[in-house]
Amino acid sequence: MRCSPFIVLFALCCGCGDHRPVLRVALTTSVRDSGLTEVLIPPFEATHGVRVDVIAAGTGNVLKLGEDGNVDVVLVHARVLEEAFMDAGHGVRREDVMYNNFELLGPPDDPAAVRGLPVPEALRKIRAAGVRFVSRGDNSGTHRRELDLWKSAHEQGDAGHPGLHKWENYLETGQGMGASLIVAEQKQAYVLSDRGTYLNYKQKKISLIALASQSAELRNDYGVMVVNPERHSAINRKLAESFVDYLISPATQQKIADFTVDGESLFVPRHAAN
Repeated sequence: MRCSPFIVLFALCCGCGDHRPVLRVALTTSVRDSGLTEVLIPPFEATHGVRVDVIAAGTGNVLKLGEDGNVDVVLVHARVLEEAFMDAGHGVRREDVMYNNFELLGPPDDPAAVRGLPVPEALRKIRAAGVRFVSRGDNSGTHRRELDLWKSAHEQGDAGHPGLHKWENYLETGQGMGASLIVAEQKQAYVLSDRGTYLNYKQKKISLIALASQSAELRNDYGVMVVNPERHSAINRKLAESFVDYLISPATQQKIADFTVDGESLFVPRHAAN
């Protein structure tokens, strides 16, 4: 039977006549915008004979999708929120997958003169100079880490300046990492980015460069969690568990290690290959 024009249009998203089991995965925009999903998802689909429907959003929205039972698996990078998700009974399994670092990016001419400085000091100088700073402002893992860094900058700096991270040129996009990088490029602004998305956009779409020195507070860990099927009957736990097993398997961890842009690694796997 031929699909009607309406069904054909609908099939562009859902797949007309596609009767494969479906795994619903919500993940952070940084995983998508880095290009990693294009490497990891197709092999899982082919091996397991399934279709993976991916939703990319900020960590806060991803976790809300899990809490509401709208997805089977969540992949995020905000450990405190992940632990709260598990403690509240929204998840039944959590595994570390990989990590990279956050980077403080800015224009090559570095108008606030922060090159090589620790992040808290760099942020104070950016604020003091009153130059443009782009924030995701979306309750994502990156946004929450940015707020933590502003708090650290405030505690280490001027205790009489409670509004350290708010000024006229502090711009909130409410968008994902890739879109926020484009805005920062257009505005020639400073911005906090995960390294994976930055390297994927570097030289192709943006001229921003990494400026601040690296430190432990910039480490960016990613975790995957299976949503609790006892809370939501539509959760496909068996398939979700298979996906988690796949992500932490030696072969997939090697794919993550081998994933590079212009010879630079975007992520470091958390499980060593046997």
